[in-house]
Amino acid sequence: MMSLTLGGGPLSKHPPDTVNYTIESPHHALFMQPFPRRVRARLAGSTVLDSGQGYLVHETGLLPQLYVPTEDIPSARLTPSETTTHCPFKGDAVYWNLKAGDRTVQDAVWAYPDPLPGAHWLRGLSAMYWGAADSWMDEEEEVHGHLRDPFHRVDARMSSTLVRIRHGDQVVALTSKPKIVSETGLPNRYYIPPDDVRRDLLVPSETTAYCPYKGQGRYWHVRAGDGGRVTDAAWSYTEPLKDGHAIRDHYCFLHDELETTVERA
Repeated sequence: MMSLTLGGGPLSKHPPDTVNYTIESPHHALFMQPFPRRVRARLAGSTVLDSGQGYLVHETGLLPQLYVPTEDIPSARLTPSETTTHCPFKGDAVYWNLKAGDRTVQDAVWAYPDPLPGAHWLRGLSAMYWGAADSWMDEEEEVHGHLRDPFHRVDARMSSTLVRIRHGDQVVALTSKPKIVSETGLPNRYYIPPDDVRRDLLVPSETTAYCPYKGQGRYWHVRAGDGGRVTDAAWSYTEPLKDGHAIRDHYCFLHDELETTVERA
């Protein structure tokens, strides 16, 4: 879904051929750029990373990874691990366990002390697994999932497209005023206004998913005509982030058992 490293981006495994240039690089490409804001991570009530000089490393097939100057992760909270890994593009990584309070996260932090020449700019930088911390802050805002990629974009637009959602002979939703959401690396999604959805057919699901761009999404089952249900067939955002404001309380349907038909006006 990232514009550079996934979804057909220029650094993805299968870059587009609709260009008038070639990128002379290994099949697995790396690109590092400064991250412009202060980032902090907390574990067991303690700050375990605090940096205003971080970098995002974009790597083919992977989400961008934050690297910070090694001194921005307090050495007093780290103990060496016996774990090592080898990356054919970056070199040999060493790991540290992270301790805060009475909690220890194994192999939470890594670095490349002697990176390969092609990634020499990783020297002096360290990275931390996102899941190693209880929370992350981008300036004074808590973020979930991962830091926002500056090359990722979400656009929501009003449309007059006629969108019909069916389960068998049962029409679940019908609208001529959907919001079309175009998100980098993903196909367009149609979000349907609540008044155009058979909400009596929706059953709340316990499933949730977090998008760093749109916010916390909740899922819905769809009641089937035979008394069964289609599990996690739709989702919505009731308290979206800025990029999701236009689709607040709208429903997006996506399931193999549902039929979606689209007719342009």
